Amino acid sequence: MRLLVLLLAIAMPVVAWLSQTGAFGPDQGTISNNYPTLLVAAGYAFSIWSVIFVLVLVYAVLQATGARRQDAVLGRIAPAAAAGIFLTTIWMPLFSQELFWLCVAVIFGALACIGWCALVLSRAPGRTWAWLALSLHAGWLSLAAFLNLAQTIVAYQVLPTGNMLAWSAVLYLLAAALLLGMNQAMRGNLAYAAAALWGLVAVYVQQSGWTLAGSDAAAWIAVAIAVVLAAHTVWLRRQRWH
Repeated sequence: MRLLVLLLAIAMPVVAWLSQTGAFGPDQGTISNNYPTLLVAAGYAFSIWSVIFVLVLVYAVLQATGARRQDAVLGRIAPAAAAGIFLTTIWMPLFSQELFWLCVAVIFGALACIGWCALVLSRAPGRTWAWLALSLHAGWLSLAAFLNLAQTIVAYQVLPTGNMLAWSAVLYLLAAALLLGMNQAMRGNLAYAAAALWGLVAVYVQQSGWTLAGSDAAAWIAVAIAVVLAAHTVWLRRQRWH
């Protein structure tokens, strides 16, 4: 299973590169632009994937080598980590094919797997690279899953697309509940919160200068969630310190 984690960690950036070259169809930026929403982030935010790819690869190499091969915690999370990395990887070609509902199921599945790994590692300190890689991955997926859901709603016109603020606000609240709940369970996970804050700030940047109806309000909702998440993290860290 540890070897599978390593192989999938190698495959993930390779598939990402192929996806950006158009090997599977239009790249993710092109498709996202076709379905604008009030939850989408500025393009620069997605550069976080480069950091995630590198850190996941480092974690995958370390957990498969040396004395860490006998680490019970790393062995325990290996199946879920492999599943989460696999689901993250296949999401990219599926999105290029605009299989949106399948993408939603896949990304929430990846979030469940990687989020559980981050939770376990947060309660078993001493495995820094694994904790950092999977916490950052989980933090980004926690926001990206709702961005994906919003685009799916727009793509299939499940809800009104002329004025999307009402249902977008509900998605923001659900995302906030997930972020705060996970952060609470992980007792103030800095890497998890940092990834989510990076995304929320990018959402503000995108929405504050956009022309979609309700975009200004959406921008400030993103800011409010970011402020609450940051304060929540500081409070939890102080509780741990005391």
